[in-house]
Amino acid sequence: MDTRKHPEGSALTKQELEELSEFRYQLRRFLHFSEKIVHAAAITPLQYMLLLHVMGFPGRDWATIGELAERLQAAPHGTVALVSRCEAAGLVRRKPSEHDHRQVEVHLLPKGERVLAKLAALHQSEVLQSFGWALREPGNRA
Repeated sequence: MDTRKHPEGSALTKQELEELSEFRYQLRRFLHFSEKIVHAAAITPLQYMLLLHVMGFPGRDWATIGELAERLQAAPHGTVALVSRCEAAGLVRRKPSEHDHRQVEVHLLPKGERVLAKLAALHQSEVLQSFGWALREPGNRA
């Protein structure tokens, strides 16, 4: 995409609008795909995202409630409720932090690891199919 800055209210080029349209289309296709396979695995899209963010947190295989709330762009109390639902489903467990007793770490249980591994593999191939065009050089996007 053209990296020039556009002042507020100025029109984008036709090519920029086409690229934005394509991105939104592929994003919606990907989200629809994700919703279908996640529901087929008997969890919700938010539960899948929580599992992904726990195991995918940079540098470690757990995350705090605050970190998960940021990754999910959710309120901390909503994230606590989501963790509670995942805990009740046997997907995660909470553990008091050894370094900061004010924080709670969220870790995947074996069931959560299995569900995540299956769904993440399906998502990865779809990401490449849906968004591979965005990784190509601007002149080679077709």
